[in-house]
This record gives sequence, C-alpha cells and structure tokens, in this order.
Amino acid sequence: MKIFTRMSAIMVKEIRQLSRDRITFGMVVMIPLIQLLLFGFAMNTDVRNIPIAVVDQSESAPGRIIVEAVKVTQVVQVKAYYPTVEEAETAIQEGVVRAALILPDNLTQRITHQGILGQWLVDGSDTMISSALLALQSMPIKEFAIAGYHPNQSKTFEATLLYNPSRRSAVNIVPGLLGVILTMTMILFTSAAIVRERERGNLELLITTPIHSIELMIGKIVPYIFIGLIQIFIILGLGWAIFSVPINGQISQILLGSMLFIAASLTLGLMISTVAQTQLQAMQMTVFILLPSILLSGFMFPFEAMPVAAQWISEALPATHFMRMIRGIILRGANLADLWRDALWLAGFTIIGIVVAAMRFKKNLD
Repeated sequence: MKIFTRMSAIMVKEIRQLSRDRITFGMVVMIPLIQLLLFGFAMNTDVRNIPIAVVDQSESAPGRIIVEAVKVTQVVQVKAYYPTVEEAETAIQEGVVRAALILPDNLTQRITHQGILGQWLVDGSDTMISSALLALQSMPIKEFAIAGYHPNQSKTFEATLLYNPSRRSAVNIVPGLLGVILTMTMILFTSAAIVRERERGNLELLITTPIHSIELMIGKIVPYIFIGLIQIFIILGLGWAIFSVPINGQISQILLGSMLFIAASLTLGLMISTVAQTQLQAMQMTVFILLPSILLSGFMFPFEAMPVAAQWISEALPATHFMRMIRGIILRGANLADLWRDALWLAGFTIIGIVVAAMRFKKNLD
C-alpha cells in the first residue's frame, strides 16, 4: 500500500505541475488538433485553380471559346494575357504563372483540317502540377465537336515541359528539401537560445554587460548563418552529384536568397526563445511551428491545391516564400529581382522579428 501511496503522490504532483505549465498543456491539445486540420483540409492532391497565362495569337471567336472551355475545367485559372510567347515564358520563369496556353494565328485553319489546336508551355518543376496540366492535352472542346471537329491525333493540344522535361521527382524534391532542413535546424538552434542562458545562470551576466538587447539578438543569430550555408552546400552538392539535379540559377543568387531565409528562420526561433520559459517549452513550440511550415510550404503538396484559409496561413510562414524562391532560382534560373516579393517579405520578417525579440527580452530584463 505504501508503494501505491508514494506513486499516487508523484502522479498528483505531475498533474499539478502540468496544469501550471500552460504552454505544455496547450501543446498537448494544439499539436494533434493542428495535425488533424492540416491533413484533413489543407493536404489535397486534387489540384485546382492553377495560375496560367494565355497567348491568343488568333484573336478570334474560336480562340475565346477554347479559353472559356479551359476555364470551365476549374483545373486552371487565367491570370494574365500576353501578346507574345516570350513574355509568357518570362512569366513562367518568374513564377507568376505555372503554364501558358498558346493559340496560333492559324487556329481557324487547324480546326478545319482537324489539327492540333494549340500548345501548352508547362512548368515541369512540380510534377503534381504538370500532371494536372498534361491531362488537359486531350480535353474535348464541346462546341467544336458539335461542328464536326475530331483531331487527327488523340490529343487536342501539344505540351512542352520546361525545366524538368523528364518529370523526375528528385528535381522538385531536392530544392524543397533545402527549405525543410533549414527550417528544422535553424529554428531549433535559436528557439532555446535565451532559455538556455537563463537555465545556465548566464542571464544575470548578460544583464550586467553594456550590450543592448538588439545587439544580443543579432549576435545570437549571426554564427548560425554560416552553419546554414554549410548545409546548403551539402544538400545542393549531393543533389547535383547523386540525383543530377540541375542548378540553372547563379550561385550568388542562391546564397543571397538562402541567407534571407536563414536569417528569417533564426529570428523566428529567437522569438520563440523569448516566450518559452524552459527548453522543453521551446522544443514544444518549435514543433508547433515546424508542422505547418513544412506541410503548408508547398514542399509536399502544391500551394494551389490548398484551401484559401490554408493559403493565408502559409503566406505568413517564411518557408513558403523560400520554397517558391529557391525553386525559382535553382530550377527556372530566375533571380531575386524576379522574385522580389518573396525576398522582400523574408527581409521584412527578419527585421520585424529581431525588433520584437529585442523588445521582449528588454521586457524580461525589467
């Protein structure tokens, strides 16, 4: 009986301690809830509303009929119209659209002679997106079929895959994996930075030094930037050597874009560190951030396949912007000027995050 009495006392003590630890108790509830919502609603392989451009060189009624027929499928969403194919290719490279539908100037003659109606230019770097777009090659045009149009070939449109014509998954996964690994390691490194100083008794020493809060925050993250750069060389080097992943962008652009993301991730971890009271809490909060960062970033599932609410959440996470940026640079040969929106967002997140972390640390000093 004494054994059960002692065990009961320990259990009551643990329950009371857990009830006082609001962050841990919240993680117990929120982590399974977030996972359920993410996998139940946000994770969707049925791709819809893929942004595309249209180049209608025919400027004819049949061209407008084709565009409307493509819209009705709900697989794509027309975002822009361009007068030339070159402008459409530039939009694909910059990530503005995922594909372009090219309708030639002799469209009417092609319909008369039962020929191919046009061509799809598809960003093949994302295999799931390209599969959904390639399915439109054989789509029937109801209005033309009634008039007797039946193409000599089984396909209504030709398709050209850009950047990944062989549709190898590794080409899309390796650059995305760079974002996942950096997210995990960078946030983990700094999420316990301030907490660790407190638990080791070093916080009092930092308080007595003349260093300012923002100087401390910057000093905490700078050393880890070099660790992130080492990881970049390892991942991209092995990806190129083992999986033959092409690196079409400039190395300088890759490094600059990666440094923006590394700084943003380290800043996010630093903000977690100013909130957590223990390293366990810091770890729990890190896991809470990592799950949506990885699942909603577009690494596993296309951004376009997510519900609107999930897209809003993903846009608030640094990993989403980096995933678009690094794939654009490595696979499509884009530069930061083309992807300035994502680059600007990461830079802004870093600056605001450092200021917030410094303000919170100053509050703790008081």
